[in-house]
Amino acid sequence: MRPMLRVAHASRVASASRRNNLSLEQAIHSLLFTQQKFAMARTPSPARETRALPSMPAIAETYSLGLSVEVSRIDQELKKLWQESQGSATRASLVNLAVYSEDSGSLNKNTQLMAKITENHACRAIVIEADCNSKENRVEAWISAHCHVSSVGSKQVCSEQISFLLKGSCTTLLPSIVFSHLDSDLPFYLWWQEEFREPMDPQLWTWVDRVIYDSQGWRDFRAQMRLLESAEQEAKQRIVLCDLNWTRLDGVRFALAQFFDHPASHHNLAKINKLRIDFAPGYRSTAVLFAGWLAAQLDWHGEKTSVLNKLSFVIPSGSKIDIELRERPGEPIGEVAMATPDVEFLVAHAKCGDLLEVSRGKPGEKRMPQLMPAGKNDPVSLMSEELMRGGPHHVYLHAVNRVRDLL
Repeated sequence: MRPMLRVAHASRVASASRRNNLSLEQAIHSLLFTQQKFAMARTPSPARETRALPSMPAIAETYSLGLSVEVSRIDQELKKLWQESQGSATRASLVNLAVYSEDSGSLNKNTQLMAKITENHACRAIVIEADCNSKENRVEAWISAHCHVSSVGSKQVCSEQISFLLKGSCTTLLPSIVFSHLDSDLPFYLWWQEEFREPMDPQLWTWVDRVIYDSQGWRDFRAQMRLLESAEQEAKQRIVLCDLNWTRLDGVRFALAQFFDHPASHHNLAKINKLRIDFAPGYRSTAVLFAGWLAAQLDWHGEKTSVLNKLSFVIPSGSKIDIELRERPGEPIGEVAMATPDVEFLVAHAKCGDLLEVSRGKPGEKRMPQLMPAGKNDPVSLMSEELMRGGPHHVYLHAVNRVRDLL
């Protein structure tokens, strides 16, 4: 296996050097100086915080697709750029991360996301925008790198990015384009930002280690899961399904579960008779997935109901419990209230900060809530959480199976 860290040179440094006729050392110094100015503008010195400062124009971060190259010369151009490094930058790559979107302008949007994701997750990024309805057939490619000053401050650590714009029938070349530019000794993660559709190309899915998607916006959950399961079969069950809609539930799930960490509280689980989940507009599927997690953990079995914002389950004792779903402005899951005849458990987003307020007590009783981390809902935070994980998501699959007919 080749080393994970390899000496390399950021293409944006090299391209800056070429544009301005600077030496490589001057180009790197210019880039570092720009980054330092940006940091200083955002974080004023503590000694001057109480003084009135003159107004200064904001310094905006800019992102570029990098150096335009012929598809057939991508590898040669990358090698040329890294060879010019002379030890001034280090290329880091732990995984291959391909991002696929059919939204117009997604190349620039996803380049910005990758610039932030690679701050903590080094990878070879392959960013793809496809226009399947275009009448022209064209493939354009760019190479670039996302560089961040290392913790010791002596070198830049860079993650390279290869970008593709596919137009027309050439979009069928997606598997070939992706495979020919993977670091072959690294895992392959595919972030699919579209809905899946038939046919699921077996050539593509047999190479994927983890497929990342967000079921929150799916129009037909059952149909999408069937397509994913067919891809799993093509890959002989090797693919790990990673749903960002599940990731955004982490904070709320952990907050509710901690009530029952101690064995002395386990008896309350069999007494649950009321449950309410508040969700933000557009996040009903997130609330249903949360209910699926509870059902899987407590061995509840779903029953179909004609009421849109109510879920019905049969608990192990044979009695029935209804889960009320309420749409409210705010966070994807704004509040969860679970009750037994004797005690109520409450998890709610705090009004300030990325925190959850958790409390338990008798109905109507004044409580002193504790604070727990809530997590964030932006794509960078969700992806960063997902990239830190390994292994299969068995609990997620169990949750899906409990509610797939209810989504």
